Amino acid sequence: MHGYSRLGGAARSPPSSPRFRHGRSKNGSWNSSKESNSMEKLVFILMSAVFRRRGLLLFAPLLYISGMLLYMGSFSFDVVSIKNGVVLVHKRAPPGSVYRSPQVFEKLWPLMEAEAANSNNGTGNVLMKAWPSGELREWRPCANRSVPEAGVCLPFSFHFFDLELPKSNGFLIIEANGGLNQQRLSICDAVAVAGLLNATLLIPIFHLNSVWRDSRYLNLENGQCFIYYVLCADHLYDWQARQEFAHACCRAVRIAPFSNRLAQAVPSKIQRLRCFANFGALRFSEPIQALAESMVERMIKYSSQSGGKYVSVHLRFEEDMVAFSCCEYDGGEEEKHEMDIARERSWRGKFKRKHRIIKPGANRVDGRCPLTPLEVGLMLRGMGFDNTTSVYVAAGKIYKEQKYMAPLKQMFPRLQTKNTLATPEELAQFMGHSTRLAALDYTVCLYSEVFVTTQGGNFPHFLMGHRRYMYGGHAKTVKPDKRKLALLFDNPNIRWKEFKQQMKDMLRHSDLKGTELKKAGGSVYTFPMPDCMCKQPVLKIENANTT
Repeated sequence: MHGYSRLGGAARSPPSSPRFRHGRSKNGSWNSSKESNSMEKLVFILMSAVFRRRGLLLFAPLLYISGMLLYMGSFSFDVVSIKNGVVLVHKRAPPGSVYRSPQVFEKLWPLMEAEAANSNNGTGNVLMKAWPSGELREWRPCANRSVPEAGVCLPFSFHFFDLELPKSNGFLIIEANGGLNQQRLSICDAVAVAGLLNATLLIPIFHLNSVWRDSRYLNLENGQCFIYYVLCADHLYDWQARQEFAHACCRAVRIAPFSNRLAQAVPSKIQRLRCFANFGALRFSEPIQALAESMVERMIKYSSQSGGKYVSVHLRFEEDMVAFSCCEYDGGEEEKHEMDIARERSWRGKFKRKHRIIKPGANRVDGRCPLTPLEVGLMLRGMGFDNTTSVYVAAGKIYKEQKYMAPLKQMFPRLQTKNTLATPEELAQFMGHSTRLAALDYTVCLYSEVFVTTQGGNFPHFLMGHRRYMYGGHAKTVKPDKRKLALLFDNPNIRWKEFKQQMKDMLRHSDLKGTELKKAGGSVYTFPMPDCMCKQPVLKIENANTT
């Protein structure tokens, strides 16, 4: 009941200020925190001090606005200390912006070890049942119906889509540049362009540069023939001979450089031609293919405890990748200095341009930082891959390898690389040639039960498509949510049970995305369905559990 005023009638409470009205809950209690009250008092004290000194009245509006912004939380500051009467503050780091994975590992490692000790010799390893949705294998390559057996030198009169090839309109010459899979992309697109133009494609020219210092490492159908209007003429590798040949024909087109020149939106028959060139006809040269197959056999034998199944990881933690990402780890000032030198050496002033702002924390929150070997190990162990799992790491020279690889080897003792699977004598002919070494990694990853991509790029994109083409439409690939990982790895107090659940959810999501179809603008080399693969009808057998 309201009290009575001297003016008569019930005394009514004045309406609450709109500024504070939102802070009252339905039951009438205040929801504002002690921090907000303290901030309000601080603003009041500052304002009082200003009004005591009339000379400072001009600054009153600015102080008022600043106080309101602080009160409403537009700026988030933490008080660090008070020194000589001066309040020292720093901006609170957003969740996921700081590299705290080593602290997470230190907290969770004893729990991993205890769990591994209680397991039954790896029989509960998720490696044996990682892809439930991929078991049906409903998709098959459509081109299988009309494409000759692999390894056959294809003649000019070979049939594709049940059509005999017409007379060629001329010759197409292209120059392929870049690394392993960029050159693969150029070659396969060139075959498609030759198909569109009804032209004969000469064996491409491979450009060499300071990074990819390799001679020809791809064979076109065992080094003799390619497919679909490709001239079988090894003697034309010499550019002068090519020119003389082209001028003699008077109907040649040269495209240089030839990279990403063909759009993704082309007719299905051209898409299938791309796929057959990439997944069927293109082969690595004989020395690479022979060693790569031996390495796969050794990896399968080494993984006998898990039925020959193993995990492959494309680890992008080389110095140039870390430098380019502009991310910070736990190396302090020494690391910052090394990264500055690496960036200047490789990109000469690109990162020092005017108005260029480097924000390592924002990059990490946005999921753009390369995963460290430690983070990859934590993720895999959380998903259920135990310490009996054989892991193959495909990578270049890891930045500070001894330091960063140690935790991964600790979590997965059965870890292999090309340097441990092959002897120094076997690798000698490929050393110093990045693309040849990448070709070895590509092949070993292709035949793994689980492939893990950590940073994007042509290598994993081609592999995912190749694996879909081989494994009934399923990529069998773990593509982690790096934004979510950044938040989880920034919490040293996370519980092992909670972390495992998050990782299993991530694995389940990768399983569901394994059979993803190509969308508008997508690459047929990554998503060969439905252009290059046909869905097979699944026949259910009555009174049986099989399909």
